[in-house]
Amino acid sequence: MNRRKALGVAATGGLSTILATATPPAFSQGRKELRMQMTWAKGSPGLATGANALAEFVGKATGGALTIKVYGAGEIVPALQTMDAVSAGSLHMGHGYPSYWAGKVPAINFIGPIPFGITSQEQNAWLAYGGGQELADKLYAKLGVKFFPSGNTSVQAAGWYTKEVNSLADYKGLKIRAGGIGGKVLQAAGATPVQMSLGEVPQALQSGAIDGADFVGPYNDMAFGLHRVAKYYYWPGWMEPCGALDCFVNLKTWEGLTAQEQEVIRVGNQYANARVLDEFVAKNAQAFAELVNVHKVQVKMLSDDTLKGLGQLASEVVRAESARDAESKEIFDSLMKFRAQVMPYTRVAEYEFMRARALTVKS
Repeated sequence: MNRRKALGVAATGGLSTILATATPPAFSQGRKELRMQMTWAKGSPGLATGANALAEFVGKATGGALTIKVYGAGEIVPALQTMDAVSAGSLHMGHGYPSYWAGKVPAINFIGPIPFGITSQEQNAWLAYGGGQELADKLYAKLGVKFFPSGNTSVQAAGWYTKEVNSLADYKGLKIRAGGIGGKVLQAAGATPVQMSLGEVPQALQSGAIDGADFVGPYNDMAFGLHRVAKYYYWPGWMEPCGALDCFVNLKTWEGLTAQEQEVIRVGNQYANARVLDEFVAKNAQAFAELVNVHKVQVKMLSDDTLKGLGQLASEVVRAESARDAESKEIFDSLMKFRAQVMPYTRVAEYEFMRARALTVKS
């Protein structure tokens, strides 16, 4: 774009219009630089780790021949316009959360967590060995991008509440900050899902504008001060038993990379995926201990009857969502087939070990 054209575009549409013009990788003395924006701030605990780990890996693995410049949410475009910018080519890459793009391709909801679905490790296994990667690639290609799993939050909390939830009936009338399929299950239980940015949540809980809020887990929840404005911290995380983060690359940019460069980005995302999950497991444990021992948070477990009721509603809601289109059904069927295969082993290997450990180790 020459200077005269750039000034003309700026006069009619501003910076966002200029950025909407496809941008090739920046070349300097044989080196390539790709621009990637996250959907969260640069310093977001855990969530920002994957993008930065990927950029660090790619730069080191290529000796600086290929680099990724990471931007925080809003530095180039608003957070939830990141996919649009990558699709258009004004950004080469993005890093976010699959459910953010489900409004464009509904089936993408099933790349993210589904209520009573699969664990983080089961999700990684489904993507790698259960056909999940291929299905995700087809969905993301509709948006003009290449998909990579690039982090996982581990099991998330059931949420922070200012009121006790002792039965399924207690959800009726509650206003809860929640989204995705989990929010639709809460709605089926009689609650009202509310969409709001996390920055608004503490005041909304304090004022009574909402009665509960779902975010991520102890590490992030404590960082945002949710323990200061809600009395009860509910588990288990039935709504989001895992939480894949996504890295997506503009398809033209991806196809313009050499085979070696593509492999570095693929392996770099594998590294980022493991790095993020490791961090969440470690830091969630530390934060949980602080919430309980220092801040005296009341950790509450949903009753078995409540969970059974939520499970029944979730089954109905998820199946209805999967019936919306052929793509949703295809990916849901794949996910449920893998879930059925892996659950018996997970039970005898993971669940029974944890039960045995609890018998011998005092918490």
